[in-house]
Amino acid sequence: MTINKLPSIFKQLRPVSIGFDNIFDHFERMFDDNDEFFRTPMASFPFYNIVKTGDTTYDIELALAGYSKDEVSVEYADNLLRITSKKSDPLDTLDNGETKKGTIHQGIAKRYFSKVFTIADDVEIKGAKLKDGLLKISLNKILPEGKKPRTIEVK
Repeated sequence: MTINKLPSIFKQLRPVSIGFDNIFDHFERMFDDNDEFFRTPMASFPFYNIVKTGDTTYDIELALAGYSKDEVSVEYADNLLRITSKKSDPLDTLDNGETKKGTIHQGIAKRYFSKVFTIADDVEIKGAKLKDGLLKISLNKILPEGKKPRTIEVK
């Protein structure tokens, strides 16, 4: 099945699905020919894991060796979780490209990055912690009372 045929699947599912409009809209925009999603290469840096830690809990782990918590920004708005690096201090590099503090070779990159994740409406972000070069963002899927299994009495 080609990518261009996928939106028609969402159109077929709409009449038999209730409350999924925002999800269908999101994927239709993603698969739209005008969207850059499939034409833009995905940035591999920084490397990351998405780990299911429980029935309703998840962690996003990003490998950020050499970054301090002051050099990383984690923001959430409009169902998008955006993790970016803040610009490094220009005083760390001399005019000739060499680094200060006696560095002979700099193999650990401290480059600018931006990573964006789409977060569902029923998922809340519990917090973020940077420890031992690993940024861990904890998420929790909220199960409202109306979604919990129950028997409905017929009157």
